[in-house]
Amino acid sequence: MSAPPQTGPITVASPSRTAARRSLRDILSASSVRFVVLVLCFLWSVPTFGLFISSFRNAQAINNSGWWSTFYTSTEFTIQNYVTVLTAEGMGNAFLNSIIVTVPSVVIPITIAAFAAYAFAWLEFPGRDLFFAIVVLLLVVPLHTTLVPILRMYVGLDLNGTFLGIWLAHTGFGLPLATYLLYGYISTIPKEIMEAVVIDGATPFTTFTRMVLPLSVPAIASFAIFQFLWVWNDLLVALVFLGTNSEVSVVTRQLTELVGSKGQNWEVLTAGAFITMIVPLIVFFSLQRYFVRGMMAGSVKG
Repeated sequence: MSAPPQTGPITVASPSRTAARRSLRDILSASSVRFVVLVLCFLWSVPTFGLFISSFRNAQAINNSGWWSTFYTSTEFTIQNYVTVLTAEGMGNAFLNSIIVTVPSVVIPITIAAFAAYAFAWLEFPGRDLFFAIVVLLLVVPLHTTLVPILRMYVGLDLNGTFLGIWLAHTGFGLPLATYLLYGYISTIPKEIMEAVVIDGATPFTTFTRMVLPLSVPAIASFAIFQFLWVWNDLLVALVFLGTNSEVSVVTRQLTELVGSKGQNWEVLTAGAFITMIVPLIVFFSLQRYFVRGMMAGSVKG
């Protein structure tokens, strides 16, 4: 038996009303996202702002009151903390050592990882999947579990306390992640482009240097920023493989000497933190446009 016909009026939403609802929903959604981002940026920036204010306060003021007290009490600011850091014995040599350690520790793993990622993505060779699986498995190996075995090996090879030793250590620690990230980018290069290059008679090495490498600059720059920040701010690996020799001491090691074994000179650490930020900030802002392109590449390529 068929259903009786509907006799009541049927209401149909007008296109303009539907568009208005969608527009209002989009505005509310965008506003909520902006609000959350602003809150997170504020919460992230407050500790840094407090550290910056503390870097201009003396030890007595830091020990007696918090940095926020400067907003409602009279406080005398001083640049003595920065003078102490900049004029400390061995600080200039430590900056130079940090650059000597950091630059090769960034260039070497990126160079090797770029070749490896290209091979895993576009070349056919026996055991390719197995080797790539090993690279992925190495990502979950904790760094701390490898320090003692590598240190024993370094002592036997007389590499401990040398720049070559710490270059190799940072290369080994950063290589799996670099290979995996660059593989994710290089593998998204359109297959038609690769086939056209092969048809033109280019060798695998020429294809890598003339086509793949230039296209991968955003991804390479993105990892270079991460690796540079990691190596520049590192203290653990430097202590293990460089030791306490003042001739090869890096900035982070030198700052621990200024702060003291019990952290009694905390005001010096606040100033030293901002001084050591100068080089990473220069690197970040220099590669920022490549960094953004590298982060967005996965969402617009395919």
